[in-house]
Amino acid sequence: MTAIPSHKKIYTPGEYLELERKATHKSEFYKGEIFAMSGASLIHNKITSRFFSLLSKELDIKTYSIYGSDLRVHIPANSLFTYPDISVVSGKEELLDQEFDTLLNPVFIAEILSPSTANYDTGTKFTLYRSIPSLKEYWTISSFEYRVQKFVKNEKDNTWILSETTNINDVMVLSTFDISVSLKTLYDGTLEVGTQ
Repeated sequence: MTAIPSHKKIYTPGEYLELERKATHKSEFYKGEIFAMSGASLIHNKITSRFFSLLSKELDIKTYSIYGSDLRVHIPANSLFTYPDISVVSGKEELLDQEFDTLLNPVFIAEILSPSTANYDTGTKFTLYRSIPSLKEYWTISSFEYRVQKFVKNEKDNTWILSETTNINDVMVLSTFDISVSLKTLYDGTLEVGTQ
């Protein structure tokens, strides 16, 4: 997360949204500060597309809606506005306002990691995501090594259980939807084309 130089100006959420809805690039908002988001690499986009396609094929469109990184997510509990790589809603979307561009109730979020975002996405950002009441599962998928992490919420005590693999031959189960995800499917033809 890199702050836009602004002489430490503090913005309100309303000011951020007014600017963001006119902007030609995406930015995050957190506690009054606006942070420019960098573009994604070829490998990042390939992995995102594969995962999105898999979810689209496996999930019932009458029950679930799948969104890419153009749909903003807001977490009122901690003020974050951000753009997950993939988010899934079960049932009806809860939206911030009548602009219909800011989601409040994802049950699943996935972030595709790059070297510059890996620590943020697995650390601070995941901590902030945990304040979403509807969120049941969170995945991080590395775009620079074979590594998938999944965090599943234990509804009994609100703790999060981590599973991780670095084996390209493994299959991870997306627990919320009972979908098997092959790492070979996600990574085939990606890391071989270069690095970030």
